[in-house]
Amino acid sequence: MRLIGNILWFILFGWWLALLWLLGGLVFALSIIGLPLTRSALELAKMSAFPFGKTVVYVRDLDHRTDGMAQFTGVIGFIFNVLWLLTFGLSLFISFVVAGLIACITIILIPFGIQAFKLAIIALWPVGRRVKSTDELFEKPMGI
Repeated sequence: MRLIGNILWFILFGWWLALLWLLGGLVFALSIIGLPLTRSALELAKMSAFPFGKTVVYVRDLDHRTDGMAQFTGVIGFIFNVLWLLTFGLSLFISFVVAGLIACITIILIPFGIQAFKLAIIALWPVGRRVKSTDELFEKPMGI
């Protein structure tokens, strides 16, 4: 079902929402200073194109760091998230909300609307998040 959901999502909403992410990533890549935003934008462009079977997690939850460097990168990430919010974040948020509302108007596309609303929240604050497969998160380590 994930494959069918991803194909339908891509045809209906995913291609243009992913293009918006890529445009934002390109603009920040050109500024050189915004390269951390570019990585987040590229990962979330892939998620926006094919969201089913994937989830977004915070980097701090993946590496479990609490040292001074983690706090420093948290401050830098906050600054970049504010820059993203003021430039592309709000327009992406509105785009995802519109896509979600369009999907929810038809009863059969409500799962797509729910996915769009999840992605809308991520569009506001993307730095410090990574896209992971849901299978990858829930598989047990070998030997346990």
